[in-house]
Amino acid sequence: MHEIKAPNYLIGIPVGYTTVFLAGSIEMGAAENWQDRVKRLMENRRVCLFNPRRDNWDSSWVQSIENDKFVEQVSWELEAMERADHILMYFDPNTKSPISLLELGLHTNPTENRPSKLRVVCPEGFWRKGNVDVVCARYKIPQFKTIEEAISDIY
Repeated sequence: MHEIKAPNYLIGIPVGYTTVFLAGSIEMGAAENWQDRVKRLMENRRVCLFNPRRDNWDSSWVQSIENDKFVEQVSWELEAMERADHILMYFDPNTKSPISLLELGLHTNPTENRPSKLRVVCPEGFWRKGNVDVVCARYKIPQFKTIEEAISDIY
């Protein structure tokens, strides 16, 4: 397992490794650090994780296009999702995760030649589970009950 965390360059991916972007709930203090759980579960696999959970995130940063650090983070995430082979998206029931819902929308429309790279885990209790379920069903996005099941589908 290899990991690249935001905002590091998306380089140095070992040859033959599958790339997975870890999309989903990050809300500090509310969301579990599920990204660490994925790392443990995939530690012996040929996978490179693109992890947006930034070690030096400062919650006082203004979320504005005028803020270079904020733009750097969002741009890194968009680039990493585009480059990833798969996007593992987890909606923590203890969060609202509006950005994750936005990202779900960005990656829902597969084509005949390009199936969705999303793998979604949206447990009971997530405040918009019904919306997520309908979107996934309509666009044939694979949904799983647990992170472990989603990982098994990816690798």
